[in-house]
Amino acid sequence: MSAEERKAIRADKPFAFSEETERKFQQLLTRYPKDQKKSLNLPCLWLAQRQEGWVSAEAMEYIAERLEIPVTDVYEVATFYTMYHLHPIGKYHIQLCRTLSCELRGKEEILKHISKKLGIKPGQTTADGRFTLSQVECLAACGGGPMMQLNDDYHENLTPERVDQILDQLP
Repeated sequence: MSAEERKAIRADKPFAFSEETERKFQQLLTRYPKDQKKSLNLPCLWLAQRQEGWVSAEAMEYIAERLEIPVTDVYEVATFYTMYHLHPIGKYHIQLCRTLSCELRGKEEILKHISKKLGIKPGQTTADGRFTLSQVECLAACGGGPMMQLNDDYHENLTPERVDQILDQLP
């Protein structure tokens, strides 16, 4: 895709911070020296993701403009950290820990149960866009494995029955 084609697409679907996100951005700006705007790269990616549910190429370009840094700097950070979603995900993002503690305490049984219940494998989103299932590296709750992060909340000591309770009570 050429630069002109990308520009035309951006013109159709421009990204900008919402009023609320802009207010948060302005608050963040006061915390950093004016010549260190680059330090806001990570927080701005969070703001964009909170607003849209993911970080689009248009959002990265917007952030680069706002921080007065090359878009490649934003892209490098967004693609390095797995916490940033570079494509749309479901309303509920299930991140199942796959590291040793969770593995030894039954992660595989939980993964099979979630996959069967939702009809998706890791990396997939349900057809209704409700759930996305991911396997991730350590979520730093090794004493409570197997565990998953559902959006921002941790759920530990999972059993198939407990997973059903958690997922079935979601609005």
